[in-house]
Amino acid sequence: MNKESKINIGDTGNQHEDGNQPMGTPYEKDVVAWAEEQAALLRAGKLASIDIEHIAEEIEDVGKSEQREFASRMAVLLAHLLKWQLQPERRTNSWTNTVLTQRAAIERRLRKTPSLKPMLSDEDWIADMWGDARELAANETRIGFADFPESCPWPMSSVLEEGFLPE
Repeated sequence: MNKESKINIGDTGNQHEDGNQPMGTPYEKDVVAWAEEQAALLRAGKLASIDIEHIAEEIEDVGKSEQREFASRMAVLLAHLLKWQLQPERRTNSWTNTVLTQRAAIERRLRKTPSLKPMLSDEDWIADMWGDARELAANETRIGFADFPESCPWPMSSVLEEGFLPE
């Protein structure tokens, strides 16, 4: 799409009595087309024509997506630390590489999105993420879910510390 056609999206010339332009593609019909139209309206300064409610929802979803990715990486890291601790005879370079990769990705995420850092001290969030880690570890080992510790035995600072591997 060229820049000029984006600017004209949603400008049908058929203004409502309140001065607002009717929307183009409905959010529910085609979210991709809707998003392109909304971005063009915002860039063109046509604020009266934007779909405020859905834009607000999408912005919130961006934050939730970042939180989900962060929690997923933490769960994978913790699952591998559990496996490392509870199955020393099965330790491999692959496990070490996964730990290093997840730590590096988590560090980058925290650097780019520092508002995620408080999650590392949120007991409810840690409990949920720990449950995910236990489930991952149970699925990847022959150890039952109930045989893993009910709560994370390590402080988050240790979990994220370079070189930390539980014995």
